[in-house]
Amino acid sequence: MPDEVARTPVRRPRMTPDREAELLGVALKALREIGYGALSMDLIASRGHCSKATLYRQWGNKPKMIAAAVSALQPVDPGVTDTGTLRGDLLSVLGQLTLGADDDTTLFAALHHALLTDPVLAETFRTSLLEPERLNLQRIVQRAVARGELPHEPAAAEFLPHLVLSAVVARPLFQGAAADSGYVERYVDEVLLPTLRAV
Repeated sequence: MPDEVARTPVRRPRMTPDREAELLGVALKALREIGYGALSMDLIASRGHCSKATLYRQWGNKPKMIAAAVSALQPVDPGVTDTGTLRGDLLSVLGQLTLGADDDTTLFAALHHALLTDPVLAETFRTSLLEPERLNLQRIVQRAVARGELPHEPAAAEFLPHLVLSAVVARPLFQGAAADSGYVERYVDEVLLPTLRAV
């Protein structure tokens, strides 16, 4: 009997969504403060009042945790973007991505160098964050073709993810201001739609 007890695995309670969101928030706050290179799972565990093992069990490693944190910060739901028009879909996507744009500028600044120099982090971001968004934008274009708004899927659609990301990160660099609703509307009307509709 003692041996049977010893062999029984310890069942740990599953992390609640609220607790997961809290720890991801702790990671993002630390990331903005000290940058990706100085950030460690030990620091996140200390600030989040949990064990480092808890973090590794939930996310596996630092790149995956940070990718999850950024993804949870501004989730883009493909269902929400089906507004019935190409313009409406693009405005919906850009509107979601630019929520909290001031904080995002700080976040991208903290991540930029790491994404260029850390292949694990870069690949994690591409697979868990950028690829789903690319597929979401592809579906938006395909729906526009099906509705007859576009005659066919334009070659420029390949660059739509790049253009959408630029809307978030470029304006603070050039104009010193975050991408607000007025900027997003002009960007969709004067950049994205003409690009996609060009023959």
